[in-house]
Amino acid sequence: MTHYQIPLETGWGPETRALDVAENIDLTGKLVVVTGGGSGLGLETTKVLSSIGANVIVATRDVDRARTAVADIPRVEVFELDLLDPDSIDRFATELMGSGRAVSVLILNAGVMATPLFRDREGNEGQFATNHLGHFRLAVRLWPAMVAAKQSRIVVLSSRGHMIPGFDLQDLSFSSRTYDKWVAYGQAKTANALFAVAADRRGKNRGIRAYSVHPGSIVGPLARHLSAEEIASFNALDADGNPIIDPASDRKNFAQGAATTVWCATSPLLASLGGVYCENCNIASLEDENSFGVRPYAIDIETSELLWAESLRLTRLNDV
Repeated sequence: MTHYQIPLETGWGPETRALDVAENIDLTGKLVVVTGGGSGLGLETTKVLSSIGANVIVATRDVDRARTAVADIPRVEVFELDLLDPDSIDRFATELMGSGRAVSVLILNAGVMATPLFRDREGNEGQFATNHLGHFRLAVRLWPAMVAAKQSRIVVLSSRGHMIPGFDLQDLSFSSRTYDKWVAYGQAKTANALFAVAADRRGKNRGIRAYSVHPGSIVGPLARHLSAEEIASFNALDADGNPIIDPASDRKNFAQGAATTVWCATSPLLASLGGVYCENCNIASLEDENSFGVRPYAIDIETSELLWAESLRLTRLNDV
């Protein structure tokens, strides 16, 4: 288990916006890669990091939509990337690596939530394949470009969905279990948090630190697979159908939701820390099943190493 899951004195909180934490940060000349950076939280992240000088690559399935969304944002490039397709990931990584550019920040933001059962071409369950395996493959393929940056960070979006029980290393693809879309989502988000632990262990001596993030409960593109009744059951909308914004109860807008991602990507307070799960622009506390924060199993070192080994096997990649 990590020894660093202890909140800091950051001065920030649930209502903090991404622009707030970016103030006085300068990323001029730094290259940032954001998966899913053309909509929702990813787009807000792209806007803010560009505003402090970063060159941003938006990696997305919907290239045309993303290009329209970022048309007025300086220093942004859009590339095609389908996290469910290993060939697409390899093409993207090969092109970027071939350019000789160092990657200072890799933000693994894209994802799906609570979908009907689908599988990738290898038979892996779709939420796990998209949210974890695709990002795992991307990070491993771009590892040399992050080492080349001398000091770089990986930020992966987990969520409080990791609190949903059901992470099963012996049945990640629901071959033996009955599929449940929420259990599958919780398993994928747990995998995201565990990924950050194992990635940080491998990277810290080479200048790479990794963090997982809970952005908050936000009504956005991630909810596209939910019915109106399901969304209503979360008490996420007001009487007029508009999202309820109440950061104190974790209901955030995109500016607030992107804040922890930007904080993990840029904060000097994290210069010597990594492998931690963060929320509300801080390292989250280690909590039991009756509290928020992060569950111990989502940052457990032994489990993270077992998942890393299984991810290497499933992707047929060599370790970094």
